[in-house]
Amino acid sequence: MANHKSSEKRIRQAKALRLRNRYVSRTTRNKVRKFRSTDSKEEAQKMYPEVCSMLDKLAKKNVIHQNKANNLKSKLAAHMNQLS
Repeated sequence: MANHKSSEKRIRQAKALRLRNRYVSRTTRNKVRKFRSTDSKEEAQKMYPEVCSMLDKLAKKNVIHQNKANNLKSKLAAHMNQLS
């Protein structure tokens, strides 16, 4: 249990940040899953900038590492280019 006011506040802040991070990372993962399940190239080309933007925002806020975001974007671009 926290003994100082500042540590009690840090616990409250950490809880709020954790919830927000879980929400944004979950919505991004769902978007990536939806992108990977698309079969049409036109739809994938429309979704790609949106998904990349979400990944960049997660990396900027240190929810995921920058390299992980870059690797995911690269794999998604390869998937999009492979579609006919």
